[in-house]
Amino acid sequence: MLSVDCQVARIVGVTDEQKRIMGVNSGLELVTLPHGHQLRQDLMERHHLITLGVAVDILGCTGTVNQRATVLHKVILLAEALKENVHNLFSFSAVMKALEMSQIVRLEMTWRALRRNHTASAVLYEKKLKPFMNSLKEGDGSVVQGPIAVPHLVPLVMVMEGEDPVENGERGCEVLYNVLQAARSAAFHSQDHQKHAESLLTEGWEPVPELLEAFRTEFALRLFWGQQGAVADKKERYEKFDKILCVLSDKLEPVEVTPQQPGALT
Repeated sequence: MLSVDCQVARIVGVTDEQKRIMGVNSGLELVTLPHGHQLRQDLMERHHLITLGVAVDILGCTGTVNQRATVLHKVILLAEALKENVHNLFSFSAVMKALEMSQIVRLEMTWRALRRNHTASAVLYEKKLKPFMNSLKEGDGSVVQGPIAVPHLVPLVMVMEGEDPVENGERGCEVLYNVLQAARSAAFHSQDHQKHAESLLTEGWEPVPELLEAFRTEFALRLFWGQQGAVADKKERYEKFDKILCVLSDKLEPVEVTPQQPGALT
């Protein structure tokens, strides 16, 4: 995931020709500039596809509740590894976004099984990963400790593309300011991020070509929507897939309808 993310974000493997065309040395700088529109669109698409992939892994587990809780446990461990081991906050935030999707959150039996069978993971998610993610959303860079390979780019990308990343209306201006400051810091320290990413991808790590292909954005597009559907309007694609996830979620844990009492008012 780190390798492909760094290629898409143009953090590693950037050629001199690419630098000349971009006018800067890395994608961490390009995303802050007006002519970085296509890169921002690519990053937003990739981020959402990672989220959908994780959601499908969980909702596609049609076995027992305990089996589904085990998948949830492994996804939480993946989020922790992305944060702590490879310092990839881009994919980390995509995985966390999946765990916060309404179709996943509503699976009460699954979450109860997680707390019962994988207590440490449940505590990790609630007490450490969720608060950290909330701080990232608000542009609070003070929670980020140590070197980072891929910063949390999504709030800035949304702002630059005319979308509102601010969920807290009361602190909207403050959060927007923090997001812009975090983006400025990421661009300023782009060489540090590049060096750290390169060290992680060269020290004792050998890529598996088949896995690299499976993690590419183009592969996910074809997998979810097919060759023709992948070129359809993005909003339409997402809306249709969201409905599919709702159906999968409802099948796993159907909504219990309380029977109406005789004589009750309608």
